[in-house]
Amino acid sequence: MDESSRVFFNVQLSDKEFNLLSNYIYSEYGIKMPPAKKVMLQSRLQKRLRHLNIPTFKEYSDYVFSTKGSEEAIHMMDVVSTNKTDFFREPVHFDFMREVILPEAVANNQRSIKIWSAGCSSGEEAYTIAMTISEYAEMKNNIDFQIIGTDISTVVLKNAIEAIYKEEKTDVIPMTLKRKYFLKSRDPQNKVVRVIPALRSKVKFGRLNFMESSYPMNETFDVVFCRNTLIYFDRETQESVINKLCRHLKPNGYFFLGHSESITNMNVPLNHLKPTIFQRK
Repeated sequence: MDESSRVFFNVQLSDKEFNLLSNYIYSEYGIKMPPAKKVMLQSRLQKRLRHLNIPTFKEYSDYVFSTKGSEEAIHMMDVVSTNKTDFFREPVHFDFMREVILPEAVANNQRSIKIWSAGCSSGEEAYTIAMTISEYAEMKNNIDFQIIGTDISTVVLKNAIEAIYKEEKTDVIPMTLKRKYFLKSRDPQNKVVRVIPALRSKVKFGRLNFMESSYPMNETFDVVFCRNTLIYFDRETQESVINKLCRHLKPNGYFFLGHSESITNMNVPLNHLKPTIFQRK
């Protein structure tokens, strides 16, 4: 290890700089950064200091808050945001889609269905939704669909668009669906798969900050997935985000939360149907 690398590796985040950055992350992106997360923030941001060749967190925070560093906030959130997801995570929601939402749409002669994967991470949720609808549509071929995935991180959005995953990530997917919706790498040493073009064409991705005053969506959705994302916000911010999401949810549309999230005592336009499953009033 050379001397410059050693300096960057050992650089420390002071309490003052931590407070500056954590307050900014909370005010602009809604993500709570209590003192217990100081070490985590320091570790993740050291990647940015090395990349920018900035030797101290003081200089880094000065750069973030300068006009020259306006783009750095995006890169900062790429390393700060937590992104964990899996195919068919919390499968009860996909069962509910297959057993309730899609049959209901067909019964109402609905020709297409629109779904929003809010906090989509690297795309596994969106492509699981796409597989679920595609399988149903083969039996009821009069229903089409469109899925929008949004996230704060440009890194995971790039991964979602590419739709290339380690083969082990697809172990939870039934073999019939894996063979149908994924292509293996031609290189036997490269254990990755890619979602087939036909399925990728049904999913569009874009960057969205939940803290924006309103969301740039022209359409309304039949279903909104917002799972395991709100846990990083305080209750007031959670309520605000859910209300903004619901502005783009059709009356009687369905809303899914993660298993550790709830709307208890919130003033939001949702009726509780089942644990983590709600319907727009």
